[in-house]
Amino acid sequence: MSPTVVLIHGAFADASGWGGVISRLSAAGISAYAPANPLRSVSGDAAYVRSFVSTIEGPVILVGHSYGGAVITNAAVGADNVKALVYIAAFALEEGEAAGAATALGADGPPPDLTQVITVRPFPDAGEGNADAYLNVDIFPQTFCQDLPPEVGAVMAVSQRPAALATLGEPSGPPAWKTLPSWYLVASSDRVIPPAAERAMAARAGSTTVEIDSSHVAMISHPDEVAALIQQAVAGVG
Repeated sequence: MSPTVVLIHGAFADASGWGGVISRLSAAGISAYAPANPLRSVSGDAAYVRSFVSTIEGPVILVGHSYGGAVITNAAVGADNVKALVYIAAFALEEGEAAGAATALGADGPPPDLTQVITVRPFPDAGEGNADAYLNVDIFPQTFCQDLPPEVGAVMAVSQRPAALATLGEPSGPPAWKTLPSWYLVASSDRVIPPAAERAMAARAGSTTVEIDSSHVAMISHPDEVAALIQQAVAGVG
């Protein structure tokens, strides 16, 4: 049975960002789903994705973008039908590592301070010190998606899905990439996760790696390359 691809979006985005990739996978005869990532906590989001995957018959390849990488790293643990991981400019975390700290990998000095470029808004039952984080609308297009038309970036900025602050600081559990094959796409013009950190995470995970000149949203601006990498993973486990 050919693997089913499950695409997990990250923070400040939603599942619609996978549209171009899904179209290309479908044209290649590959089934794909892009469920909504709750964006509430690493452990909780991973449990949600794991439960989604449990409803799929046959092998699954999990694909994560940005924070979605942290989610698939944890979700695949205990999900016996997950056969491979694909990271698209994403967090491939080590056990005990948090996404916020991982941005410093491969570079000199402290990680970027995301608190300087986010707007925080409360949500019910968030708990002390927690809230929803939105990337500031005025810097969103040139930070998140500078290789898309400005008018597209402007719409994405005001329609973004926030992530709870807890997602940045929660330590990751044991990583599935230690036991599963993985593929990684490094976005060399990423302004959200430093490319040096992406390269370091890809190397640490032993991922088959490609690098392209892309903003953080490679799946939107370069769907051909992203779909091709996923197809490599499908062939690799098929």
